[in-house]
Amino acid sequence: MNPVMTVARKELRALFHSPVALLFLGVFELVILFTFFTMSRFFARNIADVRPLFEWLPILLVFLTAALTMGQWAEERKVGTMEVLLTLPVRTRDLVLGKFFASLSLVGIALALTFPLPFMISTLGPLDWGPVFGGYIAALLLGALYVSIGLYVSARTDNQLVALIITLLVGGAFYVLGTQQITALFDNFWTGVLRLIGTSSRFESIQRGVLDLRDLVYYGGLTSLFLVLNATTLELDRIDPDSERGRAKALSLNTIGLLVLGNAVAAIVWLTPITSARLDMTEGGEFSISPVTEQLLSELNEPLFIEGFFSERTHPLLAPLVPQIKDTLEEYRIAGNGRVEVSFADPNADSELETEITEQYGIRSVPFQVEDATQQAVVNSYFHLLVRYGDQYEVLQFDDLIEFSASSTGAEVRLKNLEYDLTRTIKRVSQDFTTVQGVMADLPEKATLTAYVTRGTLPEEFKEVPDLIKKIGEELAGQSAGKLAFAESDPGNDEAKKEELFKKYGIRPLAVDLFATQTFYLDILLTMGDQMERLSPRGEVKDADLRKGIEAALKRLAPGQLTTIGLLTEIPEAPPPNPQIPPQFQPPPPRPDYQVLGQVLGDNYQVEQVDASTGQISDTIDVLVVGKPGAMSDETRFAIDQYLMRGGRVVALASANKIQVERTGISAVAQDKGLAEMLETWGVKVGDGFVLDERNATFPRPVRRPGIPVPMIELSPYPFFPDIRQDGFEKGSPVVAGLVNLTAAWASPLEIKPIEGVTATAVAKTSDKAWTYTGTDLNPPTPGAERKAQTVVVAATGTFPSFFTNRPNPTFRGEGEGGDATGRTIKQSLPDARLAVIGSSEMVSDLLLQLASQPGGEVHRGNLQLIQNLIDWSTEDTDLLEIRSAGAFARTLEPLEESDRTMYMYGQYALALFLTALVGMVGRFGRSGVKPITV
Repeated sequence: MNPVMTVARKELRALFHSPVALLFLGVFELVILFTFFTMSRFFARNIADVRPLFEWLPILLVFLTAALTMGQWAEERKVGTMEVLLTLPVRTRDLVLGKFFASLSLVGIALALTFPLPFMISTLGPLDWGPVFGGYIAALLLGALYVSIGLYVSARTDNQLVALIITLLVGGAFYVLGTQQITALFDNFWTGVLRLIGTSSRFESIQRGVLDLRDLVYYGGLTSLFLVLNATTLELDRIDPDSERGRAKALSLNTIGLLVLGNAVAAIVWLTPITSARLDMTEGGEFSISPVTEQLLSELNEPLFIEGFFSERTHPLLAPLVPQIKDTLEEYRIAGNGRVEVSFADPNADSELETEITEQYGIRSVPFQVEDATQQAVVNSYFHLLVRYGDQYEVLQFDDLIEFSASSTGAEVRLKNLEYDLTRTIKRVSQDFTTVQGVMADLPEKATLTAYVTRGTLPEEFKEVPDLIKKIGEELAGQSAGKLAFAESDPGNDEAKKEELFKKYGIRPLAVDLFATQTFYLDILLTMGDQMERLSPRGEVKDADLRKGIEAALKRLAPGQLTTIGLLTEIPEAPPPNPQIPPQFQPPPPRPDYQVLGQVLGDNYQVEQVDASTGQISDTIDVLVVGKPGAMSDETRFAIDQYLMRGGRVVALASANKIQVERTGISAVAQDKGLAEMLETWGVKVGDGFVLDERNATFPRPVRRPGIPVPMIELSPYPFFPDIRQDGFEKGSPVVAGLVNLTAAWASPLEIKPIEGVTATAVAKTSDKAWTYTGTDLNPPTPGAERKAQTVVVAATGTFPSFFTNRPNPTFRGEGEGGDATGRTIKQSLPDARLAVIGSSEMVSDLLLQLASQPGGEVHRGNLQLIQNLIDWSTEDTDLLEIRSAGAFARTLEPLEESDRTMYMYGQYALALFLTALVGMVGRFGRSGVKPITV
């Protein structure tokens, strides 16, 4: 039998022969469960991950491995059996490795006994198993290192207490070197060095779900080093230090130790710049460059410059993020294959650079409070990324890159989704740099711009428009290098051509007067293959507006061009000024809702506030988002309707009620039904009242406690916030790609009404324990009798009928009364029109997004991702969905009653004690197999 395994089995049996093994396992399991449930408040966090399990593990392993190894060699020395071992015909390295594997096996058994925890979590929420496997691998590697340190220290003394203390000091020193508390005391360079040495930073790297060759070499190198030192110490005990041969062998052994140390350090340092040798085990490759990014970088025609400006002295919570950013940017440089240049600088150390970036790019330092061993101070620090492409640039600063959360263990700062932030920024600057000539050059095939105009019958206000269209069309065609052709067509009295225009493109003649005695055509159609974009000049047509509309249509046909979002919402009227209050103290005018939404969407798209009161929406709007529009005039409804009829994309945030926040609390107010009536015409009915669900998210509500006169604000389950999980999502739909959950805040039920030519899909539904409520009391009412899944998100595409098919055109200003006033109305949409309806106008309101930014609000963050998914689905630009899904971390737990939480917690304690006792029994039954070591 292998001598190493023989020694390992003998040592392991000896451990179980004494109370050491059971004490080790029992204490370990109890401490792990206590920190997991009590100190980390697992159920209060409400996140389905294993982070609380591994938060305390590095510290626990220092203590427990020190207690486990303190007597391995020290006891042998104390009782005098060391000499017997060293005189046995077994090599010293076999003895060392045998004790090492025996101790490490016990650590592995202790870790295995914690497996019920992730299995429990997987039944309560969507657990990502990548960080689970990474955490256990990291724990085993860390345990191996601490065991090797403990064995070496134990071999140097015959006092177990001394071995315990020194092992704690050495292992603890390795751990604290990489912690934020220590790295915060140094600048960025020394922060990187300390994180390179510290076991805590290496542990964090693997436990997030990424196996990096650098971390494996680090643990393997240091573990081997201490094992070699252990063997060297024992070998020195075998030789005569006074003899010449003994001195020569001692020199040789010490040289071997130094060589192993040098090789370990050299390997760790040499591998530091290598970032590509790693395995990302997370679901969806959260920490890997996606094919979308690689494709974008490969299509760059100009050099891309990414410059990182980081101060050596910065906020202690930001400093550890700098190495992560540098590693990611290095992957961008490699993936760019010579197209991407990455550099880093500290503007605080270069006054000329500081002046340059301030004047040219508006980059300014941010004041942070920092502290070191002797003082506290406020420093002006840089934490910025500058992305440049041609003459376009964009700056990302710390609040664009990081997210903050508070937990039971303190504040936590981490990167949001660095790849998504970088890739969408690169996409923006590269597309903004592209001229219209570049857009046309990127067209995959030849396009045709056709003006369907009947010059002879045009109303007076449109007489000059055809010449303007022709001028712009011919200019663009001349700049396109053959990629665009311009033509003008007069349908005239060609009935066959008129019928073809209507059937194929939805273009029909418009009436000149109320009695439709004369009709005219004035439409622009941009076609490329089976794709089409339609523009209908109306009102006062100007050169710049028309040119901008045609260029926007070209960008929509070209792959990867930037999307323009129109946001239509009610703008509250400002109250009249109070003459008794000075002007400087007058309250500010009220702001429309969705301010936060507009700011967030502005990071990825061009956002414009839309005023549809004139009855017209610009053709430059790619997606129209309508929410809380207030009392809608006929002109506003006509503008939305005709935008959809022209093949537009509409995302409607519709519910029967809107929420008002006042000093006295929140209340529900019935919304104007103007939007709901149009939606029903298009095949989606918005029901009355609210959707409530037993599976719901929390909401901060005042709770009165006995003996406390003032109510306390606490997060408590709120049935008005249905928590929609993946089992309620339409499988395979890009609308819910990467979503973990949604919070349907104060939502109304949706019902799909079949319409010929329209395909509608319910993409998000509540659980089957939901019910509807038609009251206005926003306190949780008694559950309704009828329970069933309720639809809250619908996506539809096809040929929609116009709401104004049989209604007067409110923008028509013809003379006279009576007759058909719908002649200028497009009565049927183009076949590729898209409509998305969300049964809640609060899902992305300022109120809910504010809740999402607060601790415990992670459950609401999927709502914002839903809007972004809907926008990309509407424009069929779904490439960034893959990256965005990697940033979804709100893996929340299923709602549990307090009794269920208690049952799960004490069930884990009972299971841990049972498994520990079972392992102890197996170990004791194995004592009968103990035999003397034979070779």
